[in-house]
Amino acid sequence: MTGVLAVAGGTASGKSTLAEALSLQCPESIALVHLDDYYVPAHDPLMGVWTASADGHAVLDWNHPGSIDETAVTHAIDAALLRPGVLLVVVEGLFALSLPSVVRRAAWRVFVDTPDDIRLARKILRKIEVQRQDPGLSLRNYLQTGRDRHTAHVAPSRAAADLVVDGTANEAEMLAAVMPLIGPTLTPTPTVPSLASGVSGVTRTPGIPAFAL
Repeated sequence: MTGVLAVAGGTASGKSTLAEALSLQCPESIALVHLDDYYVPAHDPLMGVWTASADGHAVLDWNHPGSIDETAVTHAIDAALLRPGVLLVVVEGLFALSLPSVVRRAAWRVFVDTPDDIRLARKILRKIEVQRQDPGLSLRNYLQTGRDRHTAHVAPSRAAADLVVDGTANEAEMLAAVMPLIGPTLTPTPTVPSLASGVSGVTRTPGIPAFAL
């Protein structure tokens, strides 16, 4: 039976790293849904939640769950659940444990917990190295709205998690923590030989798949 794993955490906590690592363990059986792909159009001021950036521009508030197109997320999850061969749908994002439609569908809920200073350092490095953004602007935005949004909308969702994972751990350690939770879903149900054929049945104890770390 196909199940849904929701993975939440703050910005740069390591949730995407964990989700991608899970997918690589069994790519044909795991589908990923990234909530970052389902923000409302940033050019439509009538949709989502808007705020003023530190440089005075009106911008979509990327740190508010109201800026996510929850209907589109729902459709994406339901479509992934119907995909042939998929045994697990991993939904990852800031609000994976905040959006009601995701929480309702999630059989398992994981929160990647990482200290704020480490998350901020990772975020600034990413802004500099990948997006070429002025780190000063990133820090001012964090102080102006990002920190408060995390406190209001992301941090409380930790209480809804079945498992809290250390976001400072390496990929192997994070995988080892999560696999006991979802392993049985990814383990094919054993076929018991028919006794009528003269072959005695074999009892198999379900466990973590061989690819689990």
